[in-house]
Amino acid sequence: MGFGKWYDETILPMVVSLGCGSEDVDELRRQVVPLAKGAVFELGCGGGFNQRHYDASAVSSFSGIDPNGSLLDAARQRAQEKRWEADIREGKGENIPFGDGSFDTVVCTYTLCSVDDPSRVLSEMRRVLKPGGRLLFLEHGKAPDPGPAKWQRRIEPVWKHLAGNCHLTREVGGSIRAAGFEIEPIGQTYFEKAPKWAGWMEWGVARRAGA
Repeated sequence: MGFGKWYDETILPMVVSLGCGSEDVDELRRQVVPLAKGAVFELGCGGGFNQRHYDASAVSSFSGIDPNGSLLDAARQRAQEKRWEADIREGKGENIPFGDGSFDTVVCTYTLCSVDDPSRVLSEMRRVLKPGGRLLFLEHGKAPDPGPAKWQRRIEPVWKHLAGNCHLTREVGGSIRAAGFEIEPIGQTYFEKAPKWAGWMEWGVARRAGA
């Protein structure tokens, strides 16, 4: 096993758990995830961090994908504990393995930063939503202020290799709107317990434009 594969399978899951599973991050998840209802698809579901926050009575079925297969066992276990009808697969957001208009809700938290092609992923999420369906998002991204944005550009080349392809300089709201969504913002702020170059957060509800 090469170092890269070993890192991705052994160290990266621990890095993801530490960064995405903290109580402060959980508080932001609680503002977004409970809004999901109906047939739900979650992009980047590995680890099952969001599952405790779903309103189980509002979710009729749960599907999800994650490119890191080593993270999926925890997601499947948590879905089983909720007694959901669940379909959780290894996969990438650029090619979501579900049909057009399959879901009432798509949930995407701390995932757009690490995909290979954000515009393609957003297009795929829009495709699998039913007319009137909603994308619930919570993401970190490009800081609105010049100082933090400068440091993001400097740090990103090294950071993305250590943090599972996580990019610091990707726009959140602008990218979602460009993909054909209308956004109802819930919040945006610098995360108090992170340096500003890593801490710009945006979360809200997006609907298919014209739907």
